[in-house]
Amino acid sequence: MAFDSLFAPLKIKNLTLRNRFALAAMSRYSSPGQRPGRELIDYFRRRAEGEVGLILTGAAGVDRPAANNSLVLADFRPPTYDEWRECAAAVHAAGSHIGAQLWHHGALHPDKHYRPAPIESPSGLMQPGKKVGEPMTEAEGEAVIAAFGKGAAAAKQLGFDIVEIHAAHGYLLDQFLWAGTNQRTDRWGGPQLVDRLRFVLDVTRAVRAAVGPEMVVAIRISQWKEQDYDAKLAATPDELRAWVEPLVDAGIDVFDCSQRRFWTPEFSGSSLNFAGWVKKLTGKPTITCGSIGVSNDVMTFFDGEPAKPAAIDGLAERLEAGEFDLVAVGRALLVDPQWVQKVRDGSYARIEPFDKNKAERVY
Repeated sequence: MAFDSLFAPLKIKNLTLRNRFALAAMSRYSSPGQRPGRELIDYFRRRAEGEVGLILTGAAGVDRPAANNSLVLADFRPPTYDEWRECAAAVHAAGSHIGAQLWHHGALHPDKHYRPAPIESPSGLMQPGKKVGEPMTEAEGEAVIAAFGKGAAAAKQLGFDIVEIHAAHGYLLDQFLWAGTNQRTDRWGGPQLVDRLRFVLDVTRAVRAAVGPEMVVAIRISQWKEQDYDAKLAATPDELRAWVEPLVDAGIDVFDCSQRRFWTPEFSGSSLNFAGWVKKLTGKPTITCGSIGVSNDVMTFFDGEPAKPAAIDGLAERLEAGEFDLVAVGRALLVDPQWVQKVRDGSYARIEPFDKNKAERVY
């Protein structure tokens, strides 16, 4: 089989995943009342039954009033714990593992969806020059850090295998990293990325303390942001090293490296993608993602453009070369829960093509 390495188990600490495929963390906007109800639980279960080795939940708001900006995105707060426990049990019963992605919305898209409380953000900025609120106080920042720790402790108690911190795509934690949205002059600000990293490090340490030394802790990071697809926090490998090495010291075991096209080199002079560079610099396992198994860029999703199934030639070779350890699949699994099995069996003609309208209806 050409893709043997993609179907090999992966051991991370005491966790052994059945293969190298993950369901990419995607917000489904299909959880009425901000609860992970039966439809969402069954959605995860079906992908686990389709032999996806790791299920990542997608953004779940931590226990802060402003963390979740949508009435149809699931929270990770005490009223939802019984449903999240059932979710983890359903994935385990199907033979897979599951990670809870903890998230705070921050100041992104302040005029859309639902605003239950004043926006929490580093400097009241949605993007450079666009003010939408007031900067968080230090007390509010400490409360957010504590909320991530509380969510992590609950995830462990509820049976999740991994806790993933969402620090990508222009949401709250990423807003601390980006100079354009972090104008603070206190301990969570500063001119260099290593200065602005301190808030994310505080969150990471709180999560690690909450779950202990053995549980796997991951973090999702990206260069691009929903506010700016071309943004780069790190323009060079040295700048990337200054970003990711302190996160390892703070307790990160796995880096979930989001980019729009997984095949795109991160820096000139090397074919390594974002996940490849992070693994090279840290030695830690990485997850690659970005338009895997589909024929066009993820941003075409929002325009409703269909995507044909695409070959994954080159994925196994890059994995075998040590560029990354896991492959997160998004749109291809959104419409076809059996995508992994069909790839394994070489049944490409049976793979469902991605269509935004169909994806909105299908669990």
